[in-house]
Amino acid sequence: MKRTILIGAASALGLLAGPALAQEEGAADAAPERIERGNLVIEGIPEIPQSVKDRRQLYENARSAGFNGFTADGGVLIATRFGEVAQIHKVDAPMGARKQLTFYDEPVGGASIREGSRDAFIFSKDTGGDEFYQGWLYDLASGETVNFTEEGTRNGSYLWSDDGERVAWFRSTAAEPDWDILMANPESPDSREVVLEGDGAMYPLDFAADGQTLLIGKYESINRSHLYTLDPQTGELDEIRPEVEVAWGGGEFLPDGRVLSVSDEDSQFQRIVAVDPATDEIEVLTPDIEWDVENIVLSPDNRTVAYTLNEGGTETLYFLDLETGESRNGPDLPAGLISSVDFDDDGDRLGFSFSSATSSGDVWVLDMESGELTRWTDSELGGLDADSFVEPELVKFESFDGREIPAWVYEPAGEGPHPVIVYIHGGPEGQYRPGFSSTFQYWVNELGAAVIAPNVRGSSGYGKDYVRLDNAMLRKDSVKDIGALLDWIGGRAAFDSDRVVVYGGSYGGYMVLASAVDYSDRLAGAVDIVGISNFVTFLENTKGYRRDLRRAEYGDERDPEMRAYLEEIAPLNQADKIRVPLFIIQGANDPRVPASEAEQMLEAARENGVEAWYLLAMDEGHGFRKKSNRDYQSEAETLFLDKVLNAQ
Repeated sequence: MKRTILIGAASALGLLAGPALAQEEGAADAAPERIERGNLVIEGIPEIPQSVKDRRQLYENARSAGFNGFTADGGVLIATRFGEVAQIHKVDAPMGARKQLTFYDEPVGGASIREGSRDAFIFSKDTGGDEFYQGWLYDLASGETVNFTEEGTRNGSYLWSDDGERVAWFRSTAAEPDWDILMANPESPDSREVVLEGDGAMYPLDFAADGQTLLIGKYESINRSHLYTLDPQTGELDEIRPEVEVAWGGGEFLPDGRVLSVSDEDSQFQRIVAVDPATDEIEVLTPDIEWDVENIVLSPDNRTVAYTLNEGGTETLYFLDLETGESRNGPDLPAGLISSVDFDDDGDRLGFSFSSATSSGDVWVLDMESGELTRWTDSELGGLDADSFVEPELVKFESFDGREIPAWVYEPAGEGPHPVIVYIHGGPEGQYRPGFSSTFQYWVNELGAAVIAPNVRGSSGYGKDYVRLDNAMLRKDSVKDIGALLDWIGGRAAFDSDRVVVYGGSYGGYMVLASAVDYSDRLAGAVDIVGISNFVTFLENTKGYRRDLRRAEYGDERDPEMRAYLEEIAPLNQADKIRVPLFIIQGANDPRVPASEAEQMLEAARENGVEAWYLLAMDEGHGFRKKSNRDYQSEAETLFLDKVLNAQ
């Protein structure tokens, strides 16, 4: 069905002046002027009205705080943003002042506090979103920093030895698929040495108590990974339970030499296990749990495991007593997400981050003896009233093969039918989970749009069979799930099936483009952020350190049969089927989905007469992290959504 895009007086809230969005029939045939504004390259996007900027800023100014560990004096480190990007801050007491420690133009995160003394921490920083992360040591007494990693490499998974004298981490390069394991005294970069020449994506997990053995993980895909013990002195590497094909999740050494980890062996879900590296004997410690265990952390006295369960998308905190084998509930929290769980040195306190659909994310500390839960930060909501925020509802809809697909629905107040924004997560082995999103709340409260976030087949969190349902030649089955969702929307009076937009990033961007190919007659528009337009060109151009990891999910483009299929399903090669306006958003430095994926899709769409807006940030990578860039992105998205959802 052909849609003629008209203007603005029909906007539900009157946000936009009509002439600013006027477009004559056929105007999409000519490429719009490319405008450079600071680090942004803009094509086809009208000037942003001040009314949109002012209202959108209220939502963009919402902050969050993430727990980064306890300091020696009883305080905590947090990551939060008070300027352009997130930095590390220190808080000395509950609801105390936030003292900023790092001051960089680029985002800083991943603070890892030195074991034992807790007098220093390691943080990670890249440049312009290129993801070539460098490791820095920050001395809490002097504020001095030391860069102990090698320029031009990508580094991560920093792990302190128990005595705080050494750090182990992985290092990779742009071209190679293998990640090496390095060790050093971070105060002396010249002490850096390679202790293992990697084979694939390898990373350190834990030091044994004597410091003589490292636990190493290796990731192949969400369905297959490996655990090893490594002698750093000799380089001897021994795999744990090599005969089984499983997915491991993290790991720590127990005092008896066994390894505490999570595994999906003989189960659809990740369960806590203890495995003996010497004999490969394994014991399941949480046999009756039918959800994935996440965030496991061992208490300093080695008696208690704090862990979270992903219960259909929300997380609950539990404690496992290793002596009795019994689990008990943690603190009573609203439905939400828990992350960055860790004990203090004495095991008396447990810190973590918590967010929900109506809470932007803050740091909490649990007293392990009394059970008292204390909120340490209260992040600002930009002047918004949290009581106006909408809680999502979990629903299920039936897909083409009778399978039930879960989705989270945010519905505006008042009578419908409401326009709909379908948010498709990335991954593809990701999962939409109802944490805080000021963007969702803006769409619901200001645009009057319902937001539906499906977890199509291939999503994690619903068992290992479910996550395999879109692999390789099954890729388009997940796109069919979006078609089934459009059917479900059409059968409900609360939603306007003539006003539906698909929105997603990364793999979600591919899903957006594929949906625009298959369902243009049922959509009003599509927003593609750092999305894949052709799996073949994507696999050929993504960085070498991640290419094999993506082949395990999407298929190997070097195989002729697989290559032919990937070319067949590429939105780029079916651009003539797209008949809805597109908004394509990209970071120029993206190492995952190169900017060429966006540029080639933009050109193909315009060659076929499709109106396509384009936003490129020269100082960003896989998504926008700088506030000024995100502000403009959200404002431009508002114009686009208002235009296509209120077209007459």
